[in-house]
Amino acid sequence: MTAPQGAAVVVEDDPSIGDLVELYLRREGFRVLRASNGREGLDLVRREHPRIVLLDVGLAGELDGFDVCRAIRADGDTPVVFLTAQTDEIDRVLGLELGADDYVTKPFSPRELVARVKAVLRRAGQLPGAASAHRAAPVTVGGVTIDPARREVTAGGEAVELTAREYDLLAYLAAHQGFVLSRQQLLDGVWGLNWFGDERTVDVHVAQLRKKLGPHLPLATVRGVGYRLG
Repeated sequence: MTAPQGAAVVVEDDPSIGDLVELYLRREGFRVLRASNGREGLDLVRREHPRIVLLDVGLAGELDGFDVCRAIRADGDTPVVFLTAQTDEIDRVLGLELGADDYVTKPFSPRELVARVKAVLRRAGQLPGAASAHRAAPVTVGGVTIDPARREVTAGGEAVELTAREYDLLAYLAAHQGFVLSRQQLLDGVWGLNWFGDERTVDVHVAQLRKKLGPHLPLATVRGVGYRLG
């Protein structure tokens, strides 16, 4: 019997897609809560505090997927996976800048979607696989301190809220501080070998880290190669 995984909110206005996503998530032990529009979905998230949100970008009505993601991020760091029929790079980058943890383009394999959901939760420290991180001591680079046990980051002594993916990227850079890492190395190490996407994703998340951590973060761009922390 599959172990209970907690609640997942699915915000999708196409009933057939929502049914498919719900079916596969339930098979994995998730308690699935459904919404067909942005306002209803946001209310569900705020009331139920789910472990993860699967969010259609192209929702009709008052709030689209980007609006809902923005509101979720204003409230906290609940992992968000976008479901979208849009393949435009601008839309993908906007979603990542708003704090989405992954971006799955329709049509998608339900099994791949489940694997991506599990990967996002694992990176957020909610699934087995991050146990070694919880035993690690805090690491300080420049004016930034990373506490793996709590998945917390401070900059200049002040707590900073990062998304799960931003935290993982920072932690990976810190684990290899002093070394130049290519964008592909960062994709493989943080997003995983089975992640499909372009290298621009790394640049977007680096920009967010610089924005949030400011001058406390000694992160250098090595032109034509990638990035170096420390």
